[in-house]
Amino acid sequence: MEDAEFDDILDDWFIESLKTYKDLHVYQLEHPTRVIEWTSAKTVCVAGYSPSKNEILELRLPLKLFADENKGLCAERDFKVAHGGFTDGSVRCLKHIPGTRCVVTNDGLSCDLQVWDLGGDDSDVIRRTGSIEGRKGVSEGGSRIAARLSSPPQVLHGAQSSDVQLTQLTSGQTLYKLDTDSAAPLSSLQFVSDAVFLAGCRNGSVVIADTRTSAAPQVSPPPEDGVAWWTDVSAGPHLSTCRVVRLSSSGQAVVSDLRNPGGAVCRAQLDVQTRRCSLDDVGVSWAPALDDCIAVSGFSGVVQIYNTSVWRTEQQEAQPLFQHRGHAVSSQQPDDGVPVFVTAHVWHPERPRTLLSAASDGSIHVWDWVHPAGSAAEGPTPGTK
Repeated sequence: MEDAEFDDILDDWFIESLKTYKDLHVYQLEHPTRVIEWTSAKTVCVAGYSPSKNEILELRLPLKLFADENKGLCAERDFKVAHGGFTDGSVRCLKHIPGTRCVVTNDGLSCDLQVWDLGGDDSDVIRRTGSIEGRKGVSEGGSRIAARLSSPPQVLHGAQSSDVQLTQLTSGQTLYKLDTDSAAPLSSLQFVSDAVFLAGCRNGSVVIADTRTSAAPQVSPPPEDGVAWWTDVSAGPHLSTCRVVRLSSSGQAVVSDLRNPGGAVCRAQLDVQTRRCSLDDVGVSWAPALDDCIAVSGFSGVVQIYNTSVWRTEQQEAQPLFQHRGHAVSSQQPDDGVPVFVTAHVWHPERPRTLLSAASDGSIHVWDWVHPAGSAAEGPTPGTK
């Protein structure tokens, strides 16, 4: 693409963004990240995934994002590095331990975990403080991690459904092991309550288990065989209100009730580019503060928002409620000819329409999108009762 043409496209998108975003802030990392993890309501942790030495950083979001009034008077409009350090290997999975200044990482090559101290007011250095051994050695794709809100802190981790275990962080003691015949690689691992967790498998099957009992877990088969799947479960005050969404590499999305994950409440064929689909990059997530909405990324340089409340039990094609095209638009075509693609996204835990997203060119964006006018025709406005 010629420089003049690129500048015109960027200018057009910038003008459009003035109407479609309440807030939009961009930052450039030295190396791209596949992890964005909240460490507080205003800070996130990111880390590189190249095979050699990588940075691990805690970033403070722009203060202007949180200025509800007189935003023009707030001078702080950029990301700031609050704490930083280095890791000798790749970081493919990273989880913050609630109530602490610790994060746990995995390199994507083994089941072992690394434990890090994020530092505090007296130090801006992130230091490695220990490790946790997994149930098996080498593992393609590495471990998934879930943190339990408990004292002393505990982490659930595993690369396959057959090697999931719960480990106490301080002592390294194994508190629970998942007993299942399946050895399917995991795409996700999440607590849905203090003791009940969901393991989403790459083949689309779902395992639900309780760490308080040795009873056999509930295993639900995949919606369709022969494709890769990514899974997320929504948070709720009760298990009966939680829903599971599974997204396939062919762009099919299936929403189920947690009490019956083998069934389908609704389904849709999403408008995504499935030609270039890396297992490491695709992600689907429920909005924590916006009813019925999911975010999808990793198929291209775009993050898409979908409103599942308008989907039906029979599959139909679904159009996104909103698309963040900032990474694709603002990135020049690289020398290798591979277009930029989104590597990670995450919703803000409290702000309904605020998300962070990162891309393969090292860019990281935080954006608060405006609900499109006229979209109420598709159904009730998300976030309203």
